[in-house]
Amino acid sequence: MGSSQTSIPPKKNCFLTVLFLFLSTSSAQNVLRRGSSLSVEDDSDILTSPDKTFSCGFYGMGQNAYWFSIWFTNSKDRTVVWMANRDRPANGRGSRVSLRRDGAMVLTDVDGSIIWETNTTSTDVGRAELLDTGNLVLKDPGGKILWQSFDFPTDTLLPNQLFTKRTKLVARSHSGSYASGYFSFFFDNDNVLRLIYDGPDISSIYWPNPDFDVFGNGRTNYNSSRTAVFDEMGHFISSDQLQFRAPDTGLLRIKRRLTMDHDGNLRLYSLNNETGLWVISWQALSQLCNVHGICGINSICVNTPDPKCSCPPGYEITEPGNWNKGCKPMFNSTLSQSQQVKFVLLPHVDFWGFDLNFSASTTFDSCMKLCLGDYRCKAFSYRLDGGRTLLHKRRAFQWLPSAESETTIGSPSMYNFNTKKTRWKAWFAKFGGRRISSEGREEHDESDLTRFVRVVKRKIQCGETSWIEEIVDPRLNGQFSRSQATTIVELGMSCVEEDRNKRPTMDSVVQALLECLDES
Repeated sequence: MGSSQTSIPPKKNCFLTVLFLFLSTSSAQNVLRRGSSLSVEDDSDILTSPDKTFSCGFYGMGQNAYWFSIWFTNSKDRTVVWMANRDRPANGRGSRVSLRRDGAMVLTDVDGSIIWETNTTSTDVGRAELLDTGNLVLKDPGGKILWQSFDFPTDTLLPNQLFTKRTKLVARSHSGSYASGYFSFFFDNDNVLRLIYDGPDISSIYWPNPDFDVFGNGRTNYNSSRTAVFDEMGHFISSDQLQFRAPDTGLLRIKRRLTMDHDGNLRLYSLNNETGLWVISWQALSQLCNVHGICGINSICVNTPDPKCSCPPGYEITEPGNWNKGCKPMFNSTLSQSQQVKFVLLPHVDFWGFDLNFSASTTFDSCMKLCLGDYRCKAFSYRLDGGRTLLHKRRAFQWLPSAESETTIGSPSMYNFNTKKTRWKAWFAKFGGRRISSEGREEHDESDLTRFVRVVKRKIQCGETSWIEEIVDPRLNGQFSRSQATTIVELGMSCVEEDRNKRPTMDSVVQALLECLDES
């Protein structure tokens, strides 16, 4: 009986042994056993999901800053989707992540201090495992999930990762940092998904459009479950009825992520497997200047394909290269009656935040006097067609493009403020607003502007002057300076030169206008 038993040939036995060892090694790449650890100093201490899509380990930036992170293995820049310690990086030496025998996963710094840990002590945790979904989980011996990174997102949501009232996406502070910034994506108390700027001085919701109510934005607040998710196909659905699809929806093998970007926009990305680069599939806002705080305090945001931030006259960037901190005044911002004040006109901009009060049916002069008479007022907006005044308190948080208003900032100046300058300002506002806009909408397109510039240049070269009366607001009844009008038009044409290098700076424009005024 015993002699009749069939034994495995040595060659097959060897093959099975090698195969078993290979499978054990492969499975160990995505698992960290209880009592084991990952070291910041060992580049091979990385967990990799079974399908190789995601990696987990220490992610470094600079010389001595490391984060315990999860990232896309095959994206060109190793895009991070989750961080345990985003606001407290670990040291490049001596730091490690350990799955302790008490069940807690702990990140310790070089001195042994705990930077981050899970709340899984006294539980039956058997292993940590990185799944193909990008979810890092702690499981008991039976495979039950006791903790998961999907419950604690940073700035990115992955397919099938449930978004709830307890979670939110927080953007990075700027492109060169992983620290938490001021922009967030979250479920508000009224059950609606929103984007908010929550800065040190002010909080402001900017998406969906705050000028419309919930239903006007195509949402509902009647469902209190506050859940949202998107699938591998690129279809996002939420309990507040927000839905969108990626244009490449239906393609299963495309890797996707929904990220709250550092510029305040929420974007859905698809990965190009050939190049390793990300393609924007959807975004919440098409005009980035509608993102509150994108350029920081006292700044101007110009709507271009790549929004441009600038400072108004009398201000300069607070920290070169970082517009999050906005602009700072180049003068003593504490106004007093002994100081002389000038007003600098910023045409076609709008303002949000720090509104002091609102006055309807008032004159430009009255609006200006209201601001001069209130030490808290730093700027005011005046709408030409309705005579409405809006005073702004403390600071101009961010100026946004608008065709409906003329905005003026007051600041200490070497120039006297007198009746002549007030009259010129009022005239300039009318001159600039009559032909450019009507009821808040631009009447011309780019071809009209090009044609106008070409015709006026030819008339100036020929010495003609009759064109001046044709473009000045007829309500002035001829009460204007021809030389001033000519200078302003020439200055305006220089601002739309095709060659950007030939365009004047804002400071030089203001200086030219003031010199033109002084000649009258």
